[in-house]
Parts: sequence; C-alpha cells; structure tokens
Amino acid sequence: MEKWMCIPCGYIYDPEIGDDAGDIKAGVKFEDLPEDWVCPLCGASKEDFEKVE
Repeated sequence: MEKWMCIPCGYIYDPEIGDDAGDIKAGVKFEDLPEDWVCPLCGASKEDFEKVE
C-alpha cells in the first residue's frame, strides 16, 4: 500500500497502520479517507500530502 507524507510537518500516513487519532482503521487507503480528514499532527488537509515513493 502507498504511504503519503504531510508536506508541512512530515507525518507519514501508512494505510497498514491507519490513524487512531482520526478513528481510521488499518487498511484504509489514502484515497478512501474522508474529504475532511486532516493530518493528526498539524491539521493540514489531504491536499497538503504527497505520495512517498
């Protein structure tokens, strides 16, 4: 699964882990996150993330 990095703070969203703070279970792809989901560290929106190669 693809990982995504928050450009402002460097947080990595890993779909294999999910986001406990955002109540996102493991296995949820970045594309499937709710549109209003934000970075759990800095509050940046999904538009502020880029795919990690």
